[in-house]
Amino acid sequence: MGISRTTAHKWVRRWRAEGDAGLYDRSSRPLTTPHRTPADIESRICELRRERKLGPARIGPILAMPASTVHRVLTRHQLNRLRWMDRPTGQVIRRYERERPGELVHVDIKKLGNIPDGGGHRIMPRQQAATNRQATTDARKGGSPVIGYSFVHTAVDDHSRLAYSEVLTDERKETAASFWERANAFFSAHGITVERVLTDNGSCYRSRLFAQTLDATGIVHKRTRPYRPQTNGKVERLNRTLLDEWAYVRPYSSNAERTKALADFLHTYNYHRCHTALDGRPPISRVNNPAGQYT
Repeated sequence: MGISRTTAHKWVRRWRAEGDAGLYDRSSRPLTTPHRTPADIESRICELRRERKLGPARIGPILAMPASTVHRVLTRHQLNRLRWMDRPTGQVIRRYERERPGELVHVDIKKLGNIPDGGGHRIMPRQQAATNRQATTDARKGGSPVIGYSFVHTAVDDHSRLAYSEVLTDERKETAASFWERANAFFSAHGITVERVLTDNGSCYRSRLFAQTLDATGIVHKRTRPYRPQTNGKVERLNRTLLDEWAYVRPYSSNAERTKALADFLHTYNYHRCHTALDGRPPISRVNNPAGQYT
């Protein structure tokens, strides 16, 4: 079998003593660890980490301990990454994820400055960009002004991270309600039945029209606590990804060009982009396999 006599004897002995149940893999952790760092010292290490945000190289000299031991203790208590902690309180951020697609969908809006025709200050000197902006505005008199903002409405599924976004002209209740109808149709086309929608406390989401739009399809509306963006952190993180990988990934010569590029980004995000929360797989893999058991 390509194993030693000692290993073969170990498995035979376990099978004789416990039957088939004894053949399952077990943890290699020892029953006792007499040289483990005392609990009071571990508590002191965690206290310095939470209160002063110090790293192993600074905590070690304070407690007369090797930095490697301090790092091992921080890892054991899930404090080895500052980004896992709430900076003001030092508490470990509790992550959550729904068990199936559609159980919860996060919805949010991101405001972006409009780009004048010909480009803005990102691709030309600011003085020239200001002249270009004014010329574009003058050319569009009588229509919608180019100076202002675009509003990126986004919906992302909590379990699969499948996302849908649109660039719209405002964040009024009628716009938000119409966007959700199209987003819901997008999720339905992928076999996802939305059960709950989570939004912040923006006026468009507190409107009666938005509530009626959700009620029409039997969807429960949930809202975050005021000033708690961590609650709908998945869509907040997607907003940041949109900025880094779409809105600001390259200079655009017009607002229309940037808006057109959104469709390509969403296709890449949903079908090809590796997601760290999905074991390096794209969101569509969890839509087709909700249990998350990948082969």
